[in-house]
Amino acid sequence: MRIALNRESGVPLYRQIEAFLRRAIESGALASGARLPSTRELARTLGVNRITVETAYAELRADGLLSSRAGSGNYVQPPFRLVPAAGERPDPDWPAWQKELPVPGRAFSTHGVREALAAGRHADAIDFSAGIGDHKLFPVDDLRKAVQSVLRRSGTAAMDYGEPNGYAPLRRTFSSMLASQGLSVRPDNILITTGAQQAMNVVARLLTRPGDVVAVERPSYPGALHLFRMLGLRLVEVPSDERGMQVEALEEVVFTHHPRLIYTMPTFHNPTGVTLSSQRRAELVEAAGRYGIPILEDDYVGDLRYEGRAQPALKAIDPGGRVIYIGTFSKLLMPGLRVGFLVADGPAYRQLTALKQAQDLATSNLVQRSLEAYLSIGRYQEHISRSRRAYRRRRDAMIQAVREHLPDGTRTTTPQGGLFLWLRLAEGISASGLLPKACAEGVAFMPGTAFFADPAVGERFARLNFACQTPARIEEGIKRLGLAMLRSRGQ
Repeated sequence: MRIALNRESGVPLYRQIEAFLRRAIESGALASGARLPSTRELARTLGVNRITVETAYAELRADGLLSSRAGSGNYVQPPFRLVPAAGERPDPDWPAWQKELPVPGRAFSTHGVREALAAGRHADAIDFSAGIGDHKLFPVDDLRKAVQSVLRRSGTAAMDYGEPNGYAPLRRTFSSMLASQGLSVRPDNILITTGAQQAMNVVARLLTRPGDVVAVERPSYPGALHLFRMLGLRLVEVPSDERGMQVEALEEVVFTHHPRLIYTMPTFHNPTGVTLSSQRRAELVEAAGRYGIPILEDDYVGDLRYEGRAQPALKAIDPGGRVIYIGTFSKLLMPGLRVGFLVADGPAYRQLTALKQAQDLATSNLVQRSLEAYLSIGRYQEHISRSRRAYRRRRDAMIQAVREHLPDGTRTTTPQGGLFLWLRLAEGISASGLLPKACAEGVAFMPGTAFFADPAVGERFARLNFACQTPARIEEGIKRLGLAMLRSRGQ
């Protein structure tokens, strides 16, 4: 391997070797899986000390670009990417209409983080980046029995398309469940969707047109931000604090940008965990009525409360037609169910149903019937209670571990519910710089860059899921993160 070294330069030789190899890996000149020369061999070729080469390799391993295999050597790992590179290669043979497609909006998902974690080849990786609860707590056996029961009772009826607005018994069950949460909702105002993401999609498509403005909290849920960008909408952020969205700041956004939709997660906000105060809830619903702007309320884990007083949903204090409420079972049961729902009144409900039908005809009839069978046997509340107890212990364990193992200057608050801890990183540490080093240590998180309209604003933040790991794994993962932070700060 030929590497041009400038021995008169002030740049250390190991840095020159590191920079050359880094460029070769990131450009693809050194392919993923390629074996590098041994440190002894490369040192002899370049006429440098073996320690110089080992130091260069160590820096690349710390950034996840190399992995070391005992007795075998150093191997190239794929460079960390936030979004898969599929489709980036130019091809002159593509049809003209393909070349003219607009560039998609920036996306960020846990997929890219998991790829980076896998590239680190740590034998016991710990992933705090997930957006769901612990799959080990999911009621798999109960749901399996429910599916079998539906197939025995319903037979081929479960294989039909089903009703466009959802299986009627399931809508009645949802109505009863929402009533226990203070939401008086008729089954005929509930539309069952293929996950909450589809609910967001049909609402945004109905109420906005490309170029319109959507007001969102700063920060906000990446799945919503990506959807709005893909629909050609402009994002305007409303500042938030420890009491949630600053409604007084929303007034200025309304006067300046004239949004067509307000998107909010008022309960156990993702990513911050903050809950909108009761006063601000009333002010927000009142402002929506005064300015004629609909609210899209995303209540993704409202049942996961660990302490504090329950706040009413915005929909519960809606005098009529101002709020569209969406919920999901992905976080509390399992994401593979892909069952969500929305609540809407007035003409909007009929149009949302027609739009949803145009997209996929109907949500899986078999899955809906199976979920209704599971909910009707009364095991759901037992599952929620068990999850609450487990997740509260894990939240407390993560907060304690953060205090003990992360550098001074790291800040967080204690969420009253939900799945996430939101970190403000210590001075001198950036989220995107920290992530590959953390993955090399065997731990992953979601960088704050995913949660802001301007990614640069999120460099000082990180989201950690405390629900998906046991307390012992949480402490070990935070220890590893602390080591990664020290490495990141030392540069």
